[in-house]
Amino acid sequence: MAQAATAIANKPVWVDLASSDPAKSRDFYSKVFGWQVEVSDDPQYGGYGLAKVDGKDAAGIGGKMSPDMADAWTLYIGTADAEETARKVEAAGGKVVAPPFAVGDQGRMAVFQDSAGAYIAVWETSAMGGFQAEGSNTYGWAELNARGVQNALPFYRKVFGWTAKSSEMGEGQPPYNEFQLDGESIAGAWEMNADVPTAMPSYWMVYFGVDDVDGAYRKALDAGAREMLPPQDFPGGRFAIVNDPLGAMFGILRMSGR
Repeated sequence: MAQAATAIANKPVWVDLASSDPAKSRDFYSKVFGWQVEVSDDPQYGGYGLAKVDGKDAAGIGGKMSPDMADAWTLYIGTADAEETARKVEAAGGKVVAPPFAVGDQGRMAVFQDSAGAYIAVWETSAMGGFQAEGSNTYGWAELNARGVQNALPFYRKVFGWTAKSSEMGEGQPPYNEFQLDGESIAGAWEMNADVPTAMPSYWMVYFGVDDVDGAYRKALDAGAREMLPPQDFPGGRFAIVNDPLGAMFGILRMSGR
């Protein structure tokens, strides 16, 4: 799998949900995105479910590793060597939260906090390569909301080789940074809104792409989600943000021209 590991290195390759009630979460996301979630009966995976779109892997839903954790979506970045990435994280001012460990025969993962305190994970593939599904109701984008984002950008350059392309967003708005790898925009980052309570740490937001943001937003609210930001346009398309019934935040996104 050396070629597969190299192909996904330093790019977003997976997202999964750590849920306090995986069955409830599976029901919610199936209603919103039409996912078919297949739960592994192998005890070593702890009831982890693979959400599928047209039979292809789109995301994961599992239980929380600790009851103290908040329900949240996690972004995984591909790596060819999880141990080496862990060393880079520490050298760049981040923290290793969960050192690299094997996930059955599927691959190896690790969890870190970046220099701004946001959680992010890496995946070193073996049997499982990451996203298979594309298009509507699949992963669409990820965005770092950081306190002191300018101090966080160098962390991602040192760890993953990402450069940052900055764009002005208009009066009263912080610049938006696009993380790029080999000229391709692969994620975003910007300064957390000053109005956000100080108790809220820096975080990565996961967005799912849809054909109809307003329709998916209504489905989410009807299924028990709580509004964070109602559907609205931005220069690149239209989006909305909600909390799922257990409090995990996620975005709904349609890019212009899609």
